[in-house]
Amino acid sequence: MIVRQAANVLEIMEFFAQTRKPATLAEIADHFGWPRSSTFNLLATLSEKGYLYEPRPRAGFYPTPRWLAMARMISEVEPLPPWTHTLVTDLSAETGETASIVAPAGVMAVFIDVVESKAAIRYFATIGHRVPIHATASGRALLLQYSQEERDSVYRKIEFKQYGPSTPISIEAVETELRNRCRSAIADFRLSSRALSSGSARRSGKSRR
Repeated sequence: MIVRQAANVLEIMEFFAQTRKPATLAEIADHFGWPRSSTFNLLATLSEKGYLYEPRPRAGFYPTPRWLAMARMISEVEPLPPWTHTLVTDLSAETGETASIVAPAGVMAVFIDVVESKAAIRYFATIGHRVPIHATASGRALLLQYSQEERDSVYRKIEFKQYGPSTPISIEAVETELRNRCRSAIADFRLSSRALSSGSARRSGKSRR
């Protein structure tokens, strides 16, 4: 469920982040298709709370530095360790693929850090983007870390929809995907272990010669 008034505030901030310039009441109302009276009330409230100002009289509104100050205070206690961004950056550079960190948000997975691939054809994602936790590989990676009881609790809240031809649309289908992922990971680990052992044996044989 979305609370429309709260969503409108966030959409206004995203609007300024995209346009990067002041905007008048009429421009904002026209952009979103909102009634001008409602837009006026929203802008007036944000202005009174110190989050918007008019750089020049009647030249439009723009966010005040208060947003940045609040964001900095929040980021100072960010639970995600700083080294994780370096890890994602290195992973993207090594694989040539988009790398990300996702976290659970109810029945969704939310991207909290993203480093996009530089390839022309790549996976696009942005920080804050949400995807169904059961319908994407990143979301199912989170589900694998849950206990069966925790997964069952999430399943009861999911509205299974067909997002694409490979979307699992039942609890049984999701569980099958998770089991297959586990088997694949085990097989990859065994293959890597054999390759490592074989390489070590060859090096050891050469050293004896």
